[in-house]
Amino acid sequence: MKALLGAGVMAVALGVGPVLGAAAAELLGATGFAARMLPALFVTAIAVPLVLLLARGDRARIGLRGGGFGLGAAVVGGSAVVTFGLGTVAGLIRWGELDPAALVGFLLTDTVVALLLEALPEELTLRGYAFGVLRRRFRAVRAGALTTGLFLLVPAAASGVRAVCTGEPAGLVPAGEDPVAYLVLLGFFGVMLVAARTATGSAGIWTCVGAHLMFLTVNRVVLFGADRHAGWSAELTSPDAVLLVPVYLVLATAAFVLLGRRARKGVPGAGKGAGTERVLAIRGVT
Repeated sequence: MKALLGAGVMAVALGVGPVLGAAAAELLGATGFAARMLPALFVTAIAVPLVLLLARGDRARIGLRGGGFGLGAAVVGGSAVVTFGLGTVAGLIRWGELDPAALVGFLLTDTVVALLLEALPEELTLRGYAFGVLRRRFRAVRAGALTTGLFLLVPAAASGVRAVCTGEPAGLVPAGEDPVAYLVLLGFFGVMLVAARTATGSAGIWTCVGAHLMFLTVNRVVLFGADRHAGWSAELTSPDAVLLVPVYLVLATAAFVLLGRRARKGVPGAGKGAGTERVLAIRGVT
């Protein structure tokens, strides 16, 4: 029940935040980056205080400790470079012309929006609070699977909240997305983020935030760079090339799992014979 509340907080924030942000942008006459920032600010402003309230102000309980942001970004970014690099060699990807100034501008603005709109609030509510609650009752694999299941429900729940606010029709997935493909990819993404949650000795959410943000950035440049005027983009020369995205997610997941095993070996009391339950209890996840 408590884990559902965490997912519910994210659904409410993602459903109400953009509506309030759009209204504020219209009221203030905001355009461009400012108009994109307002919904993101509202989502974070709703999600963060509510999840802290659920956690009774215990920051460690939701993983707000330690570092790992750079690690999460590096693992996902490195996995993407390897995968898309091999895809390029295989002729599955053709790269467009690079505009360094436009790319830097896009990265600076899009990163801030993505952090506040998705990466930070989703990791706090789901891999932070929901996973932490589930981990106290279940083993790691089951807790991770349930957390990922909640992650898959958030888009539909947020759409329902938005429909109540605006009268627009609700949907299982965002408009224009193929439901099966979207949910399958979201599942791969969710599993990778759960693996990132326990990849460091502190088991904090910052590794998840870095991984989440890098995933969004890579996909928006590689797959949608032309539409978003990112300054660089790629053309997929074969329909099969889209499978490179889940491939690099699997690669990143494997890397996080290996890093997690290595981190557990370095935890006091986690030597030979110490189980995962004991290790995560030492970290404060359980």
